[in-house]
Amino acid sequence: MKPLILERRRRALLGSTAASTSLLQFELDTPLTALSRKLGARDAAKVWLASRDAVNELRTRSKRLGIEAEFATRPSLYLSGNVLDARGLRKEARCRQAIGLSSEYMDRHALRHHFGIERDAALLNHGNAEANPIQLAAGYLRLAMKSGARLCAPHEVVDLSSSSRGIELVTDDGIEIQASHVVLCTGYELAKIVPPMNNKMISTWAIATRPQPESIWPQRALIWESSEPYLYMRSTRDGRVICGGEDAEFSDPEKRDRLTKMKAARISTKLSRLMPAIDARPVYSWSGTFGANSSGMPTIGQIPGYRHCYAVMGYGGNGITFSMLASRLITAALLKRKLPESGLFGFR
Repeated sequence: MKPLILERRRRALLGSTAASTSLLQFELDTPLTALSRKLGARDAAKVWLASRDAVNELRTRSKRLGIEAEFATRPSLYLSGNVLDARGLRKEARCRQAIGLSSEYMDRHALRHHFGIERDAALLNHGNAEANPIQLAAGYLRLAMKSGARLCAPHEVVDLSSSSRGIELVTDDGIEIQASHVVLCTGYELAKIVPPMNNKMISTWAIATRPQPESIWPQRALIWESSEPYLYMRSTRDGRVICGGEDAEFSDPEKRDRLTKMKAARISTKLSRLMPAIDARPVYSWSGTFGANSSGMPTIGQIPGYRHCYAVMGYGGNGITFSMLASRLITAALLKRKLPESGLFGFR
């Protein structure tokens, strides 16, 4: 049976300008030191290395398949904050270096000299990337369809049942589909049969400035804070600065959108303080919702109680990276192959 991709249309959260770049980083929302306390040092190292390998594989595969998508390798700059201060970042750097990750500790003077940023410390990490997410997704969808996959939209699956023979799905317009296997990739819209796994819905906001390529910081590094709430920023090809954060633990879209003007002003103020040379006035602002959990790890694997049915839940801000990891894990599961990292990301 050829793969069938069902897509439900949604209102776009990002305009084409604002969405022109997306982070592809192996760094989880949870620091390696913190994840080691949760999982143990060995398993935490496996999780981080699997995430790094996913970025490298996505970079290599996209190039091999001719999917340009404005792919570019970038370093990341992880600034000290109220989660990890200078002492915490120094320890984090040692942990990353011990497992083979390229991470450099920068004190206040080095950070000011190289990036013009006033913070106590930062980690400069290598091997991350950015890409145009729309072009990236479209490129892989086109290749899948050329290989025989069918894309059907808009359709919403309203019922699903599992048996020893496979899966039966029913759409809202009465179409019945028989499948050998089903993979649910529903984003923050959690399907009823998927265990919640202590996830939570987070509202987030972002702004995009005017083009100002002359003011972009060195190496166009991906910058984010070790803080709650955090701030992150990146640049676009035409020199805009995209800056976001101000997350809040609710998902009501009307309430979220009502706060956009106020949140955009806060983000602009924070950006101006951190980067005085940047014109931080927002030209675009928007809001969105994403799923998160305490570990920052994705959940990928067979859904408990449902044979032949799998879910990919890319919690946190690394969805594109986790999708590459999921492709390896789900493919291995369908082919009944075991990977060393499979047990780390499944439903537990």
